[in-house]
Amino acid sequence: MAEGFTIATFKHVADGLQEGQFAVGERRQGTRLDDLDPIYRELLDRPITVTMAVIGPDGRPGLTPMWFDHDGEKILVNTASHRSKCGWIRKNPQLTILVVNPDNPYHWVSIKCTVVNEVSEDGPDGARVTAQLDRIWTKYTGAEPPYGLRDPAIDERRVLFECRVDRIATFGKP
Repeated sequence: MAEGFTIATFKHVADGLQEGQFAVGERRQGTRLDDLDPIYRELLDRPITVTMAVIGPDGRPGLTPMWFDHDGEKILVNTASHRSKCGWIRKNPQLTILVVNPDNPYHWVSIKCTVVNEVSEDGPDGARVTAQLDRIWTKYTGAEPPYGLRDPAIDERRVLFECRVDRIATFGKP
């Protein structure tokens, strides 16, 4: 069973000026991403390049534009095992992902999450890592699998981080 998380919906000015604008207008609990209002939920399935923040070795957030995926309950982060951010995630498994509507930058979803499982492409469940990578390859490029951006100079191996949703903030309208 999924753990619960808070969904904080900020007040915004899409419907005009209001008292307390840009403050949290409503907080409620959720257990799955389907608990989001549909105007925010649909952003998660669009091929939008998101920004992921992880804490780097100097203590400052490292921001990475990347593809986004989820399984309805957990956020799925697939990265090459040799990249610095892979080590940063292992050292500090708390991530924040910002999904901004490319048609309206004042319509967004911010997801704070924590890694609860790491799956290596070289491990016993490795086929799941490759299948998830192929799925997002098709989502973002429209091309058939396999994923076509592996570094040809090395034997690039992937890692899938499965992340529990801790908190979500939403803002704006499409």
